[in-house]
Amino acid sequence: MGISNTQYRDIMFQYDQTRMKNQRLLDIRHENLYKKIPELKEIHDRIIELSVEQAKTELLNPEAAATAKDKYTEQKDALLSRKAEILEASSYPADYLSPIFTCSDCRDTGFIGSKPCHCFHRAKIHALYENSNLNEILEKENFTTFSDKYYDDTTIHDNLSITPRENIRRIREICLDFIKHFDDNYDNLLFYGPTGVGKTFLTHCIAKELLDSAHTVVYLTSLQLFDILEKNRFHRDDFNTADEQISYIINSDLLIIDDLGTELSNSFTVSQLYYFIEERHNNKRSTIISTNLSFSDLRERYSERIFSRFTGYYDFKQIVGTDIRIQRAFSG
Repeated sequence: MGISNTQYRDIMFQYDQTRMKNQRLLDIRHENLYKKIPELKEIHDRIIELSVEQAKTELLNPEAAATAKDKYTEQKDALLSRKAEILEASSYPADYLSPIFTCSDCRDTGFIGSKPCHCFHRAKIHALYENSNLNEILEKENFTTFSDKYYDDTTIHDNLSITPRENIRRIREICLDFIKHFDDNYDNLLFYGPTGVGKTFLTHCIAKELLDSAHTVVYLTSLQLFDILEKNRFHRDDFNTADEQISYIINSDLLIIDDLGTELSNSFTVSQLYYFIEERHNNKRSTIISTNLSFSDLRERYSERIFSRFTGYYDFKQIVGTDIRIQRAFSG
């Protein structure tokens, strides 16, 4: 999907601000040093005069332009050399009065030729983080901080026929595979299990990996999602902004709906959930859902039409164990 038009405009605005800030800094440097060392101003003015003279020659007397250019280059180089000498003698870097760029590769434009610069790529990822609702939490919850030590490795779970620790290790590998083949395969995941067993943590792990590779990720609890949809449906003050917001959610590379089932269930939420599932499926946009509801609870809470989409479109993964937050509290 890439970034939205609004995000692109925001990034380019920041480049404009950077160029203006650096130009102001350069202007201050010129003003201060020209007062302190007048010869620098004389050199600056002379270089401008030479440039104007050469431009006139090239325009009015093209035959003499080549010869004149050699002389122009020689004079200009001598002036620049003298300028560098004066600056260094006054304890300034030789390039102190040269244009200032935060990124010298693209000269603060965001592009090298027609290709995005590496700094634009960083700005893009930053924008994606800002719009994911996950900017801070991903520093703490990611695959680097993932640990299976809170999952029991002594008792075989009846439904899974393996221990909770073996199960979470398998699911971790499934998540890594989901990321590895994200651009090639269309897959959806549905994590279900009791509170505090790491469902949300795993969605954060996946989100960070995809955000760091410049994919658009939107994380919303079911309460947040349906609140946005309800406000955009019934309280629309800015139709253009509302449409762009919904479009961004629907078309994001990955949509994470956390805690499905905590929302108030009514005809509106059920119909909107069905709409999102179908739209993203038709457009082959991956979705991850986490819920505390059991398999049977999902069937009872949502219409048969939605439940059939869950089972047809999503890979169900049950996560079992005891509440990790409680274990951490007791372990000090």
